[in-house]
Amino acid sequence: MLRKDVLVAVVLAVALIAAAVANMTPRPLGLDAPANVFSAGRAMVDNRVIAKVPHPTGSPANYAVRNYLVSRMTQLGLSPQIQRIDAFQERPGKEPLVIGGVVENVIGVLPGKDRSAPALALMAHYDSVPGSPGAADDAAGVAAGLEIMRILKAQGTPARDVVLLLTDGEEAGLVGATGFFQSHPLARRIGFVINMEARGGGGPANMFETAAANGAVVDMFRKVAPSPASSSLTVYLYKQLPNDTDFTVPRKAGIAGLNYAFIARQFDYHSPVSTPENLSQGSLQHLGDEVLATAREAAFAPALPGKAPDKVYSNTLGSYLLAYPPLAGWGVLAVALALTALGVWRARRVDAFVWADVAKGVGAALYLLLTSATLFMLARRVTGAGFGFYDQAKLLANVHLWELALLVVGIGALLYTAAAVGRGRMRLAAAGLALLAGFLCTALSDWNLIGLGIGGAGAVVALLAFGRPAGVAGTWTGVLCLAFLAALALQIMAPTAAFLIAWPLAFGALAGAVSGMGTWRPIAAPIIVAVLAAVGLQWVLSYAHGVFIGIDMVEVQALFVWLSALLLWPLIQAEPEETRPRTVALIVLAVGFAVVGLVRAIPPWSARHPQPAIVTYVVQGATGQAKRFSLAPNPPDWARTVLKADGGHIVQDVAPGGWRGSPGDILSAWAKPVNPLPPAVMLNRVIDGSLEVRIVPPAGARTLTLDIRPTGKLTDATINGRPVKLLTQPGQWNRIYWQGAAEGVAVGFRAKGPGVIDTRYTATTEAWPTDAKPLPKMPPKVSGNSISGSTIVTGEQRFTW
Repeated sequence: MLRKDVLVAVVLAVALIAAAVANMTPRPLGLDAPANVFSAGRAMVDNRVIAKVPHPTGSPANYAVRNYLVSRMTQLGLSPQIQRIDAFQERPGKEPLVIGGVVENVIGVLPGKDRSAPALALMAHYDSVPGSPGAADDAAGVAAGLEIMRILKAQGTPARDVVLLLTDGEEAGLVGATGFFQSHPLARRIGFVINMEARGGGGPANMFETAAANGAVVDMFRKVAPSPASSSLTVYLYKQLPNDTDFTVPRKAGIAGLNYAFIARQFDYHSPVSTPENLSQGSLQHLGDEVLATAREAAFAPALPGKAPDKVYSNTLGSYLLAYPPLAGWGVLAVALALTALGVWRARRVDAFVWADVAKGVGAALYLLLTSATLFMLARRVTGAGFGFYDQAKLLANVHLWELALLVVGIGALLYTAAAVGRGRMRLAAAGLALLAGFLCTALSDWNLIGLGIGGAGAVVALLAFGRPAGVAGTWTGVLCLAFLAALALQIMAPTAAFLIAWPLAFGALAGAVSGMGTWRPIAAPIIVAVLAAVGLQWVLSYAHGVFIGIDMVEVQALFVWLSALLLWPLIQAEPEETRPRTVALIVLAVGFAVVGLVRAIPPWSARHPQPAIVTYVVQGATGQAKRFSLAPNPPDWARTVLKADGGHIVQDVAPGGWRGSPGDILSAWAKPVNPLPPAVMLNRVIDGSLEVRIVPPAGARTLTLDIRPTGKLTDATINGRPVKLLTQPGQWNRIYWQGAAEGVAVGFRAKGPGVIDTRYTATTEAWPTDAKPLPKMPPKVSGNSISGSTIVTGEQRFTW
């Protein structure tokens, strides 16, 4: 029989290689590609123009992009039009928020045979955030849309109109999409939307969101997608997250569709290095290939897919997408249960099964979940990187080493758990490991007790489970039983997500049935188990990678360590007399944390991955008093030099109005007074007897923040004449965040009798004051992100009537 450690090494190597291959993007096609296929090379011609410089909503650079898009759509024969509109979204809360602005959507139409049929809309946004050229987010989607429209037009007249909707103001808060779907006549005719996005600079294009009742849409998607990357889990999880894209607007309006994005190379997201040179053309190729296939089907099909019950679906091997109704999930669980029972029956036939060991297996699985989560949390804190968008830049700049560190720590936790339950007599050692990890995690988290609580729970489980040695058959059964209960709970509460546990469970149960729950009969059983483990583990690792790049919550990786245990358990559990597995596990854990130490110690910054800096000049509008601010955590020496340029001392401060920052991250220093013009804020009485607070920005200011607090009850609030739910509670601050508004914004209301209203404002101009000391030259390993180099004028005013 082959040595189990050799099999484990081979299984891990094969699964890792297969998972890496599954996440590769296709070879980008060049300018000479056939005219009827998508070419990343052709799309890059547009991308280089669109993403030449940062172009946020309302900026001169964005107007230049708008003009270019009108020209390109005219060349394509789409008869483009510009929808200029002020639009806003309301976000209720403790302090009601309205996000809006003046946007200019660019809309073109490829006429179909039936002009009255529900139309297809291809959607992407052409604005970027300040400080980023936005080659990925979302010049990639815009360029892909232009190339796809060229191909669709060349194919002939579609069955229905195809609308190319290039929105403005997505980064400002989905403002352009809101304005289109609320006000444009074409919006009433849209029957299907395909949105293209990016949250990084590379990786496969994942179809990660659909509208409700997606069964027929998923059937269409499966039929035509050439190399899909998608699952119903991402659709389910995205609904739980507070994230939005332009697709949110039509989805909430009940319009069916598909939402695509690539999210690898997260360092580039909203960064100055999101340039055409750094954009993965393979990702652009994959996005174009996938969207072209679904767009072609939707454009030329006799009818668009209707509503049907949601389906469970996911990639399996390669690009094959398996889908089935949620009801079939019960069948998967039944098969897994039957296979587990068969494995138990075979083990009992050879007297290799002890029922008491099942409880130890359940305990081992719980210990693995709790302790690996604690170890991952500890690893995250050992890196020294904080939590937040800019805090994790250090990890994203060294992302491959960081992912390797977590992989090794996870393998170590898995091996240690399997050694502890098999060998027995490791209660105190296993409990000590969990407690030590929890204590260190808490100590490195300003004594937040979460880490210690989870580690302590793992220690309690260790004391209960790791006494006498346990046999493989019983413990593996216990591991599978816990997974069955978890999959059963998901099947009841979230059936479209249950496959994440049910499928590895089924693979593990099949391996258990083949091998007699690890009693290795027949003689080829170890090879069969290893093959099943490699196939299943590749799938688990692919999901683990997706979660790793998607959210900065490394403790979630404990779930995938546990799922790996379902597949690997009979190959890794130690025999009672073996000491080597425990030693190997501790060495692997030590190596994992050594790699974590390298992540902390190795300077990550380079010209490709520069350290973020955000420096601004903040001026009090009434007095001209000024401060220089650093708004990014852990600012580089360059930013500190900027702060001290006028001789001021650096102190911790409160973020200027409109900026979100954690306490301790915001630094400031006194600066010489300058004289930029503040916005004009005034109280006007309207001809119908109502009142309005109007704010008009100074020349050059692109964004405004206006906070309003009434002291009495007001009614009939409006923004630019349209009703809004603001000013309903006396003493409550209400915030309006407005972009691209040279004419400003007016907040109207009615009041019974005299009253008082307090206002606070900021106006941001993305330029350094001309009468201040100029910014020093920026080193190549530092980048000015977001509104760095801007001037912010703040002030407050009280009005009475």
